Amino acid sequence: MYRFVALVMRPLLRLVLRYEVHGEENIPLGGFIVAVNHNSHSDPFPWAHVLYNRGIPPVFLAKDSLFKVPVIAWVMRSTHQVKVERERAAAAQSLPHARAALAQGHCLGVYPEGSLTRDPDEWPMRGKTGAARLALESGCPVIPVAHWGAQGLLPPYARVPRIWRRHTVEIRFGEPVDLADLREQPTSSQVVATATDRIMRAITDELEQIRGLRAPEERFDPKAHGMTPTGRYSRGENT
Repeated sequence: MYRFVALVMRPLLRLVLRYEVHGEENIPLGGFIVAVNHNSHSDPFPWAHVLYNRGIPPVFLAKDSLFKVPVIAWVMRSTHQVKVERERAAAAQSLPHARAALAQGHCLGVYPEGSLTRDPDEWPMRGKTGAARLALESGCPVIPVAHWGAQGLLPPYARVPRIWRRHTVEIRFGEPVDLADLREQPTSSQVVATATDRIMRAITDELEQIRGLRAPEERFDPKAHGMTPTGRYSRGENT
């Protein structure tokens, strides 16, 4: 199924996207985590395409709503993607499946922000702890990945892609996030928070290189702005 999906998608992606890729030498062998910024529903395809071309088909931690769409759900299950129920106690149930994928030597793709960024300037938001927990518990390296340009093909929350021209996506694979000192400590909430911050900082550093700009010192926190994971305001105001 994975090969079939790739057979269909790769020619389409070549038609609408071109890639500028940096840091491929940082992609390791064996089980590892890629932690990626998220600013378009189309952005999983470019960096996954690059990895697939290197013989590394990534497994995704994917939001549960995708498993409710008839055809997409079938594809997700057939390619062994890992379902995550966001903002629920059941979210922790996905971690054993993710750890198993890493133990089998797979590349696990994680969006630590948990949803499309709501930062007004599209910088990475405050991260969730899943990627950090997996990294600390598994001992697998975390590769920070930043990209920019996929939102030109499909703007945030848009339904119709802009296919009338070819878009350039720049992708940077950073060096593994240094978590060695944290792995020597008990996995407390503070240790996990520190690891999460390092992962988000590493992703942001790579995105700064792409954009040639400095990100805000304080990362955007959607909860502090009353937003739900879908980007709506929890109190019913308009976005």
